[in-house]
Amino acid sequence: MYDFHNAALSPIQSLLLNIAILSIIVISLIRGERSLRDQSQWGMLFLLAVFGVSGRILLGPIPNVQPVTVLVLLAGAYFGAPRSIALAATIALASNVLLLGHGPWTLFQAIGWGGVGLLGALLANRIVVDGDVRVGFLAVIAAISGLAFNWFVSLSILLEVGPSMLIPYLLNGLVFDLYHVAGNVLFVAWMASPLGDMMHRHRSSPSFKAVIDRVPN
Repeated sequence: MYDFHNAALSPIQSLLLNIAILSIIVISLIRGERSLRDQSQWGMLFLLAVFGVSGRILLGPIPNVQPVTVLVLLAGAYFGAPRSIALAATIALASNVLLLGHGPWTLFQAIGWGGVGLLGALLANRIVVDGDVRVGFLAVIAAISGLAFNWFVSLSILLEVGPSMLIPYLLNGLVFDLYHVAGNVLFVAWMASPLGDMMHRHRSSPSFKAVIDRVPN
């Protein structure tokens, strides 16, 4: 019996295949969003979670390049801190449990991306102006957020090693930090405007009340 499903792919072929699959997912999510009723925030957040989990898994061959940071920044700007934090934690937990590996670092990732979502909420009126995403400003914030997220998640190694290892660990990971920064800027250029348009259609009110929603003290 022929085993045609046992073909070996090179890393580049595997990456191209994953990008093709992710593109299909993106097109499907865009079509799915159009079928949602207006102001369906949780439906939109579900679609964003599917995209975030898929993006983390399928772009795994490129270290630290994934759409989650940009997704939670925009979710914070459009839907407020609580929903963006829920989105961040869902993506971190689901993608790690499904494939990427679950452990104490998942908590750090959830908190780190939750902080990014909170930042998006706090800067909502500067990220979104007159209903449009300020792509340049968002790119700068996404780049800074990528570095801050990586450095925060790196603190998880202190659960296993002493503090003296933290600085060498951070220095050793600088190249991967730059991958995250570059990936975030590319994702902003690629998807910030269309995602912003979709999220705008599902805000709870036209007054930006959801945008400036804060975590209660």
